[in-house]
Amino acid sequence: MNVKIVQTRLAGEGYDIVTAADGEAALVAVRDLGPDLILLDVMMPRLDGVEVCRRLRADEALPFTPIILLTAMADNKDVIAGLEAGADEYLTKPIDHGALVARVRSMLRIKALHDRAERLAAEVSEWNASLEQRVAQQVAELERVGRLRRFFSPQLADAILGGTEDPLASHRRDITVVFCDLRGFTAFAELVEPEEVMHVLREYHSATGELILRYEGTLERFTGDGMMIFFNDPVPVPDAPERAVRMACAIRDCVGEMVRGWAARGHELSHGIGIAQGYATLGAIGFEGRWDYGAIGTVTNLAARLCAEAAADQILVSQRVAASVSGIAEMDPPKSLALRGFHRPVPACAVRGLKAQPRVDA
Repeated sequence: MNVKIVQTRLAGEGYDIVTAADGEAALVAVRDLGPDLILLDVMMPRLDGVEVCRRLRADEALPFTPIILLTAMADNKDVIAGLEAGADEYLTKPIDHGALVARVRSMLRIKALHDRAERLAAEVSEWNASLEQRVAQQVAELERVGRLRRFFSPQLADAILGGTEDPLASHRRDITVVFCDLRGFTAFAELVEPEEVMHVLREYHSATGELILRYEGTLERFTGDGMMIFFNDPVPVPDAPERAVRMACAIRDCVGEMVRGWAARGHELSHGIGIAQGYATLGAIGFEGRWDYGAIGTVTNLAARLCAEAAADQILVSQRVAASVSGIAEMDPPKSLALRGFHRPVPACAVRGLKAQPRVDA
């Protein structure tokens, strides 16, 4: 009779009701149907309401479901036992319709809020997992970039990682090549201890490397006491000759100070630079397991020969480079040089320095 009364009243409020005749049937129905709210009579056959409540709360596989306990008015001990077993609310018999509907609505609001909180927690957990994955991917990408930057110029490393085209594929491009070389290094290396040789090289490479990065040059390779840098590849720049000359002047000034310091330590070293402009074939050079990014062409040979011909602390540039930087650099008149590997004399200019920039007063 009590079950039918409650079922009729709640069905009239639009709720979908499922009934169970005893405690064991109630446990089966809850596990099968997953209701949003349970109305549980304390006095039931086979298993009483308190034991059913205790078993439901002990089952971690079941989602949170509010439980309203139905009990006789005088059975306070049943109310206390039911609340201790995990019930959320109680109603006394005879059941008042207004109180019943109010309790049901209240418990269903709690259930809705709980379900929303769990959904949000699941979304946050999923977002955190996704964030952790993205962070791990970004860390791996940064490590990969770091490894690439140890062997390639920053521009080439970025082009390899983010470019749509393969920058290592062979291609032709107009580039400006800079060769730098320490003079007297062979004799120096034969006379001093290896540790001192490496110390001088580290000083030299550290200072010049900073300037190469500043002017966005691509360092092709180290050749012990020398190095080859080129501009306009793999990232095109509109002012490759100007950048090359500005970098060369900065390197000359920087290495000049180091040369004076080395002289104070008894080392007779000087520095020369050659710069040329022209087309070259660029791309990956080497074999599986060991690749370099290099440039091949007459322009690289010309820059190397100009570097070898340069006097101490001198920058020699080809005629084409001289024409490109005439607006920013002061140069000596061109001279024809007989360079090894070239059948004709090659005109070249020595760069004295950069022209002073006009001052603009505000």
